Amino acid sequence: MTAALSCAHCIIFFTRRGCIFRKTLTESAYLCHYRLHRWDSRYVNFNIGVKTVCIRRITDVYTNCPVRCASSNQPNILNVFNRPMKRKQKNWAASLLDGEKYDYIREEVSGRIADRVFDVARTFPVALDIGCGRGYIAQHLTKETVGKLFQVEVAENALKKAVKSEIPTFNILADEEFLPFKENTFDLVVSSLSLHWANDLPGAFRQIYYVLKPDGVFLGAMIGGDTLYELRCSLQLAEQEREGGFSPHISPYTAATDLGNLLGQAGFNLLTLDTDEIQVNYPGMFDVLEDLKGMGESNCSWNRKPLLHRETMLAAAAIYHEMYGHDDGSVPATFQIFYMIGWKPHESQAKPAKRGSGTVSFSDIGRVHELQSSPTENENP
Repeated sequence: MTAALSCAHCIIFFTRRGCIFRKTLTESAYLCHYRLHRWDSRYVNFNIGVKTVCIRRITDVYTNCPVRCASSNQPNILNVFNRPMKRKQKNWAASLLDGEKYDYIREEVSGRIADRVFDVARTFPVALDIGCGRGYIAQHLTKETVGKLFQVEVAENALKKAVKSEIPTFNILADEEFLPFKENTFDLVVSSLSLHWANDLPGAFRQIYYVLKPDGVFLGAMIGGDTLYELRCSLQLAEQEREGGFSPHISPYTAATDLGNLLGQAGFNLLTLDTDEIQVNYPGMFDVLEDLKGMGESNCSWNRKPLLHRETMLAAAAIYHEMYGHDDGSVPATFQIFYMIGWKPHESQAKPAKRGSGTVSFSDIGRVHELQSSPTENENP
């Protein structure tokens, strides 16, 4: 497969031999017939509106879904994800002999997390990586920045294949929702593309706050709500047409506004949130699904549909290509990434000035240089 990963700063190409010719003649003929006779007049002219409606309806599905038993000790936590199933998916993906070729998104995001660690002008004696996978962040860190790193992962096969790093690392098999550490243990906590599978995200943030030392920093990255909107809309339209209804096939994700509120409620201050999009081009929809499975990122919601009919899948592939396909025949898949930085309060941190202590009016902002060069009232002319 040939996949092009593009962002504001770089363009990276990934190649998998032979996969671009995987589509069979029968499938190609079916998709061509499907596009010409069923979808041109109905959806192509309304792709923007259909996208908006699809996202709105899929949100309603999760809002009205039944509440299952809580996954933590708090009785009001929604158990949206099947955590044992997610562990099996991650273990299966980590056991693949060629699993490294599916790590391009994690490698890219982990490198950007490491860049943010380097931007903090200090050394972190003890750090924690939550949901480390094969040690994607550790391989980018240096011993001048981090003294030693504890890596937590729920999938034991991923820990067995952890990559080497120049800093001392300690691997711990534990759930991201239940951190086995004491209060005020770490100077730095990082997490890359793991917390979006947590059922109790507010509780996870509180635990991160708990294990951080005062003036410690948390740097994380999570999947955003617009991720894979092309796949979501295509599956929904195809299932509605072929089966008379639709089920959620893409897991629900957190919005940026909610993320900031949750971090603030957990106790973090000096918050910084930014978003980025990574777009990867694939030969077709089935290649997108194959790579998601290889990443261990398949849907694990409790209310997911166990299977899709063959006709529905072929129809979804045709819609995907018709609505979002490029002129060269490839289709895009968008990954929205939220980056977050939060600090545990400490008396040495900068604090806002008291209300009413300002000496310059906002109306004089344009005259700052003039005010600086003029003598003060206490100086003699």
